[in-house]
Amino acid sequence: MTEITEPAPISGIHHLKVFVSDLAASLSWWEAATGARRDPALDHHSPGGQLFAYLLEIPGVAPYLELRLNPAAADAVAGLDPVTFAVDMRADLERLSARLDGMGIDHSPVLRGLAGWLLVVRTPDGLSVRFHTRESHEWDPENADFRSPWITESPPVAVRHPRS
Repeated sequence: MTEITEPAPISGIHHLKVFVSDLAASLSWWEAATGARRDPALDHHSPGGQLFAYLLEIPGVAPYLELRLNPAAADAVAGLDPVTFAVDMRADLERLSARLDGMGIDHSPVLRGLAGWLLVVRTPDGLSVRFHTRESHEWDPENADFRSPWITESPPVAVRHPRS
């Protein structure tokens, strides 16, 4: 048996995947909320011809996003926040907030995070999708919006600075 001492060379993320209970409703939501575009040539079908996934391109995001039809899995992970997309500045979150308002998509206010600002949107299946600024402020657990229902029902027990 050969001993393997080196990890496989990883060159990036191929695609992200979220489980959904309704492909059409989820596609509409992702298109509206993020500007995603479906590539029909990449639709996934079972050997019997049943459509079970869409692949989406989100502007500014390199990997595809796969919407995988699996109602039981979608229900099991409702409430999780599997992905946080980056925006450059707090002003970008304000523009996103206004855009979502114009589309009637419910979302959080712009929230103060530990070292930046964020906005949270919930998918039709109850996942929380976050948008977080690359722009930051001082590490500030005392003033972060931990009590927001968009983030959590209760604040974490202890928050340490990542460098401590």
